[in-house]
Amino acid sequence: MKLIVKKSRLAGEVAIPASKSHTIRAVAIASLAAGQSVIRSPLVSGDTQAVVTCYRALGAEIDTSDPKLWNVIGTGGKIAAPPESIDVGNSGTTLRIAMGSAALAKKGQTTTFAGDQQLQTRPVGPLMDSLADLGAKCASLKNNGKAPVEVTGKLAGGKTTIACHTSQYLSSLLLCAPLAAKDTKIDVTLLNEPGYVQMTLDWLDKQQIEYENQQMRKFKIKGGQSYKAFDATIPADFSSATFFLCAAAMVADKVTLLGLDFSDSQPDKAVVDYLKAMGADISIGPTSVTIKAATLKGTEIDMNKTPDALPAMAVTAAFAEGQTRLVNVAQARGKETDRIRCMAEELRKMAVDVEELPDGLIIEGSRPPLLGCAKQPGGLQLHGRSDHRTVMGLSLAGLNLDGQTSIDTAEAISVTFPEYVELMKSLGANMETVD
Repeated sequence: MKLIVKKSRLAGEVAIPASKSHTIRAVAIASLAAGQSVIRSPLVSGDTQAVVTCYRALGAEIDTSDPKLWNVIGTGGKIAAPPESIDVGNSGTTLRIAMGSAALAKKGQTTTFAGDQQLQTRPVGPLMDSLADLGAKCASLKNNGKAPVEVTGKLAGGKTTIACHTSQYLSSLLLCAPLAAKDTKIDVTLLNEPGYVQMTLDWLDKQQIEYENQQMRKFKIKGGQSYKAFDATIPADFSSATFFLCAAAMVADKVTLLGLDFSDSQPDKAVVDYLKAMGADISIGPTSVTIKAATLKGTEIDMNKTPDALPAMAVTAAFAEGQTRLVNVAQARGKETDRIRCMAEELRKMAVDVEELPDGLIIEGSRPPLLGCAKQPGGLQLHGRSDHRTVMGLSLAGLNLDGQTSIDTAEAISVTFPEYVELMKSLGANMETVD
């Protein structure tokens, strides 16, 4: 599937869909709890369907027949390892969090996790080692520290040290450790994306889980605890809002994004600060953000906390005046794709002067928008790399460029944001998907 985009001007209001990260955590905790939980306004996407499938296989009863209200009857922490492999699709978050949950199965019970080709490139070795330290047994079936992977119970607790190149390792341990028989101590030697760990801790706080946190470097989690059934509404997703924030900062008369809660821990709310630093015209209301296009200027942005925002910010930088440095985000190389390399290659197709760093990008922006792209026969052809955020990020370039921009592998958008194209069109974007 291709995403076809032409130069556009945006205006209007749009409600941002629910958070993928919160939805996955909600399903995991509800599945580990005793009793019936209600998850209101969840995100319905490829990744969240993967977490539902996964926890059903681990023993939870999950009714998603109403897309606005999911009911979950949890396992009470009694995980049942299924005889068949669990396919988590493209969802790295599901894989890593569910590995911790699977470690709670009875001693000797084994759960096997598999996923698509992209997922099988994403490392889980450090998490496997920590789960082993805490009493489980883990094996990578290809002996490469990646999926497919087997997890055998039983998690008992204890001590472990881990370098978290992705925050998902630590979130997994924090979610399963309270259900271990003994206390757990975690020494964190490296932590990228700490905001996502804070999201996990917020869920633990709501559950009144007892733990100690020493500046995100040392954790002690009391064992023998349990999760309780809950009724919660999922907040809007700042990661999805990123594409609308960046698009509006470049090509909007006036766009208002609805439903965003800046008191939430989602790290991608920092994109508002990034754009302000570039000169964007942004005003923040109690539950909304309004953006008007402005002349953006290059700056340096430490993106360690927000690797998912790299594709959108890289394109935004290309249409700003002067140099932008996106740095300290080496973990973006280990996402669905190597987003640093891929964005550099795609920006060069637009005649952008871009330098690839080990941990980021240096982008020489240009206004008016880039020249020469629209003159290519058949328009500008970009490669989305089957990465949802890369496809959506590249679509922002098409909103700025004369002629037609075509981005392949657009079906990947459904992983986190199936409504993306329709919501963009509702604001006036000239954008459509074609088979």
